[in-house]
Amino acid sequence: MRIAIPLTQGRLASHFGHCEEFALVDVDKERNCIRMSDALAPPAHQPGVLPAWLAKQGAALVIAGGMGQRAQELFRTHGIDVIVGAPAWDADALVTAYLNGTLEAGDNVCGH
Repeated sequence: MRIAIPLTQGRLASHFGHCEEFALVDVDKERNCIRMSDALAPPAHQPGVLPAWLAKQGAALVIAGGMGQRAQELFRTHGIDVIVGAPAWDADALVTAYLNGTLEAGDNVCGH
């Protein structure tokens, strides 16, 4: 399974569409561990571009701080699940908490 996390300065970006890079983290859900991680610069932010791009990267889940409803719907149409309201941690901490079932999502910090 591949998890995509938008990062700014090494931590979860508060606004999904304006991140500096995406951590793409491959996990083994059966063994509950991170297999590998990579970081990629996203394409220019345009409505609908990131869901298609992350689908091409093989993402099955996005962990985000904030994301608009339309973007969430676009991810679902690409078969990608979304968790919003995650804390501003680094990618490894977020993925580890997700794998351990301890990731607590709060309020979606994006109002559009």
